Amino acid sequence: MSRIAIELIPRDTESLGDGLSSVKSIAPDITTINLPDLLRLPLRSWQGAALARQAGYGAIPHIRAIDLAPDAPLPCAEQEGISEVLVIAGDPPPDDTHRTWPNNSADIIARYRREAPHLKVYAAFDPYRRAPWQELEDIKRKRDAGAAGFFTQPLFDRRFFELSAAWLEQDTVFWGLSPVIGPKSRAYWERVNHVVFPTDFEPKLEANIAFAREILSLVRERGDNAYLMPLRVSLDAYLTPLRDLLTA
Repeated sequence: MSRIAIELIPRDTESLGDGLSSVKSIAPDITTINLPDLLRLPLRSWQGAALARQAGYGAIPHIRAIDLAPDAPLPCAEQEGISEVLVIAGDPPPDDTHRTWPNNSADIIARYRREAPHLKVYAAFDPYRRAPWQELEDIKRKRDAGAAGFFTQPLFDRRFFELSAAWLEQDTVFWGLSPVIGPKSRAYWERVNHVVFPTDFEPKLEANIAFAREILSLVRERGDNAYLMPLRVSLDAYLTPLRDLLTA
């Protein structure tokens, strides 16, 4: 059975609590919350995961590989109620007040498999920032390190979804979907994440919802999973039209 997760940014305790309450009201069949780890915010992903657990959700906190010292304990390794984590490489911090180490995702995935084998550890799939052959080599390293599956960067093109599905045919996959509304939002994805949008892409809410419905239907047919990342749009506006596809 497909799993659908909602990604909520843990900005602070109050806003995360509001988001969790909204998800419960709009899409009561959702059972999993995906939590990024952003250095500019005071709440770390594993702290947000604890709040999601208190609200009755399964939680998948993101772990930034470059943040972990070789002798540091692994985040979430002994955290009650956490059974899954997503290891990402991590973008460099904005200044030198936050120390990093030269780890890659495969290094940290392997550490989790050695030191916390009770946790299911996912890896990231990002087809935008590098040549495809480089990403495919990285996928193999993450598989060899013990990754249980992959979370993709949000996709915006059915043809790219089908190509990526061929690359990840044998893997457990959470397909990413995120609305891109307006020219500023589109420019951000192009500049920061190097996304190449299809020529017929419309940065409008209705078009994004139609695309999400199409991909979620394909995900269900494949028996895969998905996560929805409703950035800069209300949870109600994005999730309510998709509610029939968010049921168990």
